Amino acid sequence: MAEQKLEHKVASGVAWSFSEKLLTMIIQMVVSIVVARQLMPSDFGIMAIMTFFTSVALAIVDSGFSQTLIRKAEPSEEEYRSVFGFNVVVSLVLYVILVAIAKPLATLYESPAIADIAPVLFLVLPINSLCVVQTVMYTREFRFALLSKIVFISSLVSGVVAVVMAFMGFGIWSLVAQRLLQMGIKAAAFWLLRRWRTTARFSLEALRTMAPFSLRLLATDLIASIYNNVAQLFIGKMHTTATLGYYSQAQKLKDLPVTSTVQAVQGVTYPALSKIADDREKLRDGYLRIQRLLSFIIFPAMLGFVAIADDMFLLLLGERWMPTVPYFKILSLSGLFYPLAVVSYNVLKARSDGRVILRLEIVKRMVMTAVLALTIPLSVEAVAWGMTAMAAVEFLLNSATALRYLSTTARSILRAVVPSLLLALIMFAILLIVTPYLASLHVAWRLILEIFIGGVIYLLSAWLYRVKALREGLMLLRELVNRG
Repeated sequence: MAEQKLEHKVASGVAWSFSEKLLTMIIQMVVSIVVARQLMPSDFGIMAIMTFFTSVALAIVDSGFSQTLIRKAEPSEEEYRSVFGFNVVVSLVLYVILVAIAKPLATLYESPAIADIAPVLFLVLPINSLCVVQTVMYTREFRFALLSKIVFISSLVSGVVAVVMAFMGFGIWSLVAQRLLQMGIKAAAFWLLRRWRTTARFSLEALRTMAPFSLRLLATDLIASIYNNVAQLFIGKMHTTATLGYYSQAQKLKDLPVTSTVQAVQGVTYPALSKIADDREKLRDGYLRIQRLLSFIIFPAMLGFVAIADDMFLLLLGERWMPTVPYFKILSLSGLFYPLAVVSYNVLKARSDGRVILRLEIVKRMVMTAVLALTIPLSVEAVAWGMTAMAAVEFLLNSATALRYLSTTARSILRAVVPSLLLALIMFAILLIVTPYLASLHVAWRLILEIFIGGVIYLLSAWLYRVKALREGLMLLRELVNRG
């Protein structure tokens, strides 16, 4: 009974989270397209530079403590209070530091706007620190419906404000307002819905107890945050902020479906995998099922984006953004590997003590350092190919390491993902053959037909070849509908 209850919570959580991520992705994509038509590529380049520092700072603010609280059997009020106090204090210190370095940074990149927006944009750090603990509490309680609603509303409101400000001529400030408002609405909602109060006192001992696992996660998250965004710093300096804008926009649009799908599954499955971490058979079955479903969704989406990229950018963003297309096509291929790598990483977080995660991260970043050193001096396209190659390496390393904690083999993983990959490649090849015959049509009709043809080919092929992921997806959907 308890197992069925957990399975239902996971299935329901994934459904709610995926629905929210899908709607949020659509909102963000519409907002990105509308705002991009009003702003200059250099504005997005400046925001990409600021994103590097924000991402690194957010990793430090969390310091892995939120994941430790989720993993613990029963966190105490003292532990919650101590993590909350730590988050707030560290966020304020980092805010002061980042604002202080804004002017030198603006001089380095010859972009005065950096110094202007920094004091406002970096407020996301203390605001985010106010709702980390509440997010952990809701996650542990599997209240993903509520979490999804909050995230969706914050994305919708902030997106509308960004669009209005862009049309009113506020330029880069529309992007700043979007990020700040999205975080602010989320924090306010958490405190209104859960007015968390505790008489527990801040305890360094509580933090010290959680520190071994938390700090290992911090090290891996910090390394990942730096390396995932460091290429943008070099592109912005060695080329132009406009070129960086094209690259960052390609990465952002590629990340919308990838990150949305990953976050929907990861946010639910990590606490669930943590609860069954000691049962190797259940862990194995859950892992393979998630990999099957993810590959069934992600593979056709990313290869489909590559096939329709030219028409999609021409229709939605216009001629000004066409230099983004080559980067987008290359980076979309990295989306084939990243979601699957994250699932294996979740297994390591649920089963290991954190040491293997840190060692693995060091190996991956050594490889990535070599990749960046080779590609950055060449061209921006070379950097994009390097990021794609690194995504494949990360998938292989994460999966090979996860096998230590799973009662399964590499062949089982391949059997889970290869069928969807083959069908997606068939769909991709047919689209490449068919597209030239649609050249005489208006770009809007051409794009609609390409999406329709690709979807029909993929789903029909999956049905004809009795792909297991399709059956599991339909069964999951039917179960959720029947249970309401």
